[in-house]
Amino acid sequence: MELTMEKGHDFLPISQADMEKRGWKQCDFVYITGDAYVDHPSFGTAIISRVLEARGYQVGIIAQPDWKQDTSIAVLGEPRLGFLVSAGNMDSMVNHYSVSKKRRKEDHYTPGGVMGKRPDYAVTVYCNLIRRTFKKTPIIIGGIEASLRRLAHYDYWSNRLKHSILIDSQADLISYGMGERSIVEIADALNSGLAVSDLTFIDGTVYKTKTTDSVYDGICLPSFDELKADKKNYAKSFDIQYSNTDPYSAKRLIEPYGEHLYVVQNPPSKPLSQTEMDDVYGLPFMRTYHPSYEALGGVPAVKEIKFSLISSRGCFGGCSFCALTFHQGRIIQARSQESLIEEAKLLIADPDFKGYIHDVGGPTANFRQPACKKQLTKGACPDRQCLFPKPCKNLKADHNDYIRLLTALRNLPGVKKVFIRSGIRFDYLLADPDRTFLRELCQHHVSGQLKVAPEHVSDPVLAMMGKPGSERYRQFAKEYDAMNQKLNKKQYLVPYLMSSHPGSSLKEAVELAEYIRDLGYMPEQVQDFYPTPSTISTCMYYTNLDPRTMKPVYVPASPHEKAMQRALIQYQNPAMYDLAKEALVKAGREDLIGFGPKCLLRPEKGSRMHEKTGTVNHKGQNKKTGKKRTIRNIHKRKHEKK
Repeated sequence: MELTMEKGHDFLPISQADMEKRGWKQCDFVYITGDAYVDHPSFGTAIISRVLEARGYQVGIIAQPDWKQDTSIAVLGEPRLGFLVSAGNMDSMVNHYSVSKKRRKEDHYTPGGVMGKRPDYAVTVYCNLIRRTFKKTPIIIGGIEASLRRLAHYDYWSNRLKHSILIDSQADLISYGMGERSIVEIADALNSGLAVSDLTFIDGTVYKTKTTDSVYDGICLPSFDELKADKKNYAKSFDIQYSNTDPYSAKRLIEPYGEHLYVVQNPPSKPLSQTEMDDVYGLPFMRTYHPSYEALGGVPAVKEIKFSLISSRGCFGGCSFCALTFHQGRIIQARSQESLIEEAKLLIADPDFKGYIHDVGGPTANFRQPACKKQLTKGACPDRQCLFPKPCKNLKADHNDYIRLLTALRNLPGVKKVFIRSGIRFDYLLADPDRTFLRELCQHHVSGQLKVAPEHVSDPVLAMMGKPGSERYRQFAKEYDAMNQKLNKKQYLVPYLMSSHPGSSLKEAVELAEYIRDLGYMPEQVQDFYPTPSTISTCMYYTNLDPRTMKPVYVPASPHEKAMQRALIQYQNPAMYDLAKEALVKAGREDLIGFGPKCLLRPEKGSRMHEKTGTVNHKGQNKKTGKKRTIRNIHKRKHEKK
């Protein structure tokens, strides 16, 4: 995939006036996005449109059209080759609703953070809007929403099984995953005169067909009717899909809808080489939001990524609740150090740069290379994980390249500190026999707290999550604390924890609460399990089966039990007292209600809790000291005692 590295000079057109300035009479592609227009490589819209521009195509942008007005989709006219449609950087339903299905108050991808500028199920709504006006113009959909809904899927918000998004949206083609390769092939094919219905051969795409006569090397999945009739069929289908996510070994998947309609998924696109990654991230992005948003307060999401660097994509971590396997894949693709240093110089030259690079990472910051040499030619193993249940014997755990990169970045003139905020895999760090990275991390790249994601402490739940056993996190916490003491630094671990994941009953939730008690703090970050499309955990949630083994899985699905499990994690919060007490009683753990040192709750009824040091108020603060029982304060007191 060769890109012409000609430097751009402006944002892409968003109006007819912009097109006239460029001398365009018609766009080749019009890109419809549910996000505001941000021309930054952290946004899929920017990457795909700039990749097409580098290949000589004329791309216009319609950001957050008013889906209640048919004319909003036509402001740039009919494109010569087709419409590209994405919900944006997030699934529109995740963007709109919390796990309790309550409407969120802010949309960080909208000017001013205003909520409501995109519809629910945005891809489908936008495509149907296009079809009302442009009956035959090709529509290609992509991005996270289309990618993870490419075949029949469980939809948490409607609590039902839904068709492939290709059916409901009336689109012609899905470009799934990271679409740089597939979108160029699609564009070149359409430009050569091929009909969109003939584009059945491109890796990384999904298409509709009335017959499967021309589909070779394919696996026929259960039909949509069979999926609806028996959840076991859905679990079996999902397992086949999960086993065919690697570009080197995946087969074509055929999903029937009635007798004369099929959705066919081609194998994923091959990963980009390092040179290709460098070319993509070296394209002439404006690196900020469109200036028309300035008067509205700008786009809040830009603040989080403006001074961050994307060093890699893909993840071989294989967490059950994560959709990265379906979207970016398990093979790590990394940029060169030279590419990242050149981008860092652009950050330094920004007038707003204060000397701090906020992040250097990707889905997992310390993954900078494929898990093993085999993946470079044969792909990831379809039937085993790289880190679970323990690191594979072929795993190459080596942080030397990442250390060199971080060292080079922090030594650039004008850089005061380089942080790592996108998260590290502590089990991968422990698999590296050399602890140089741990030392470098603690000495240079932590800002007081390091956030990591053990997620749980119960080994049965961790097994459902595809996470390492609890002893691995305890080992990391011990080594992290020892390294900070050696460096004479007071830096703390902040563990991300998840409640109500499949496999977690009240018994396991109590086990997690006891672990928190022993740590001596109330977590500030707790996430209820959120069933999003195309994850193993969501399949468990819907079917009560582990698709990998077809064994039954306990699922805490009722809102009340989910609330009790969350309350146990935050048992020190007075507002959670009644729920936490109910949970302990139901779990048969009344022994944890009392005045003993191991008790979670005092026996008094009501919303107040008492400690030897004073009463905790409604904000979780000690009334005598005014201090909140957070991990920082607990660790601080421990150090003071030492």
